[in-house]
Amino acid sequence: MPKIHLSTFIQAPRAKVWDVMLSDATYRDWTNAFNPGSYYKGNWEEGSKMLFLGPDPTGASKGEGGMVSRIRKNKLHEFVSIEHLGMVMNGVEDTTSDEVKKWAGAHENYTFTDKDGGTELVVDMDISESEKVMMEEMWKKALVRLKELAES
Repeated sequence: MPKIHLSTFIQAPRAKVWDVMLSDATYRDWTNAFNPGSYYKGNWEEGSKMLFLGPDPTGASKGEGGMVSRIRKNKLHEFVSIEHLGMVMNGVEDTTSDEVKKWAGAHENYTFTDKDGGTELVVDMDISESEKVMMEEMWKKALVRLKELAES
């Protein structure tokens, strides 16, 4: 599976970058780059289920859509690994369809490292070839906003 690998330097301590990236209010802000209205249900504890949700940007569905995921690893202020397990469509979770099976098990990892008095944030993500360019562009915008929030 193809991968996205992006990094950004943020002039703020790891703990602040972590909090801005993963706290509910600021998560809703920086993830607007992917889908305005995005949010999550769940928590970032290792092993916990997470739903990453938002309105259907295509307008094709009448309810929330998004991803069913699990937090595979959480090392406070250092590393988070998310395993994507399925989709949510019209509020219904799908972890068994043929479409989901094509990419289930994909990971999205965030690494926070001290660097030059700030934090280097690295995002690594498994992605389908057909979505790679689009997701890279969205991530670039999201990281710019995350940086603004963390440095303010």
